[in-house]
Amino acid sequence: MTIAGKIESTIAIPGGVSVSMDGTVMKVKGPKGELSRNFAHPRVKVAIGEGKVSVSCEYPRIKDKAMVGTLHAHVRNMFRGVTEGYSYHMKVVFSHFPMKVAVKGGRVEINNYMGGHAPRYADILGGCTVKVNGADVTIEGIDIEACGQTAANIEKATSRGGFDKRTFQDGIYIVHKSHKVKE
Repeated sequence: MTIAGKIESTIAIPGGVSVSMDGTVMKVKGPKGELSRNFAHPRVKVAIGEGKVSVSCEYPRIKDKAMVGTLHAHVRNMFRGVTEGYSYHMKVVFSHFPMKVAVKGGRVEINNYMGGHAPRYADILGGCTVKVNGADVTIEGIDIEACGQTAANIEKATSRGGFDKRTFQDGIYIVHKSHKVKE
């Protein structure tokens, strides 16, 4: 909403969620866990009001308006993460050489990719949990960025440059994201 030289966006705080600010760092606690994020920006302010969080900017430029929308989305993602969580579903696809995927420590180990002898690894970030059940890989967590980057790491570990992707379709691919609703 724009009011005479000011843009402001508000987000209602969901039930069961507590929000606190320590300087520019916002901490959000909910039933699934706790997230914190630094919202330091010279022109955009994030404040906690009565049952809502407001993101505002005085006399915004075009980039400031964009930043208000970006910070609004970050706060909304934090609220959804601590209440519902996020999950990415991936599928292991192979045609000739059966891949073996396992979680070992803080990373995913992929063996026998395209018949290769050296294992490939993908790091698991943040507080994400990765579960492997046959050809299905599930990534769950409360931080959308950590879950998304973990899924991207797994996908990247099985990419092969110089090959036609229409012919060589072996790999591990994202097939569903919990926050993307199909209509």
